Amino acid sequence: MWRKLRVLVSVGILLVVLLSTGSCALSSTGSLASVEVKEYQGENLSSINDFRENSIAGPQQIDAKKYRLSITGLVQNPEEYKYTDVLSNYKGYEKLVTLDCVEGWSVKILWEGVLVKDLLAKAEPLPNAKVVILHAYDGYTTSFPIEYILDNGIIMAYKMNGVVIPSERGFPFQLVAESKWGYKWIKWISQIELSDDVNYKGYWEQRGYSNSGDLDKGFFE
Repeated sequence: MWRKLRVLVSVGILLVVLLSTGSCALSSTGSLASVEVKEYQGENLSSINDFRENSIAGPQQIDAKKYRLSITGLVQNPEEYKYTDVLSNYKGYEKLVTLDCVEGWSVKILWEGVLVKDLLAKAEPLPNAKVVILHAYDGYTTSFPIEYILDNGIIMAYKMNGVVIPSERGFPFQLVAESKWGYKWIKWISQIELSDDVNYKGYWEQRGYSNSGDLDKGFFE
């Protein structure tokens, strides 16, 4: 009887040791920083550091916990999202797109983000909504015909080359305005407004830049 009791005690001690060791192993596991992707499907990518700083008020420092994205204007269901709401409630997509700046430089980046049309679908644009106006934290604005957003798989990016977009690049969200000049790639997006004002002009458009911003055309009106 005493022998059986000693065996049971020994087994119990062994189980405690094993469980304690496993617990320590789990608690010592940590997360490593993201590593920037340099190549995608055989194509070399630009670095996220290859951009030039040309924003109207300098890089915006936005607290992810306080951030809110508003969907307003001519919509049936105005929405307001936290940063984590956007990431968790909408499917993410990757797209390799080159940004061409009017200053003469370009960068080829792997962007990851959500489809703007998915955000609009939830808000339900009204029939008279013709234009999508995007607003940024620094006061910058630009606009697009709603068809451009709906028909071209335009994404609002939260990652570039596999890493979270840095503050100087537009955290938390930058528009990937493919086939458009760089001034249409609005950063630090805070509001998406639906409007019927087809003549609306954003920050640079008010200063003589083309409202369409098409790459295959000149960028001045």
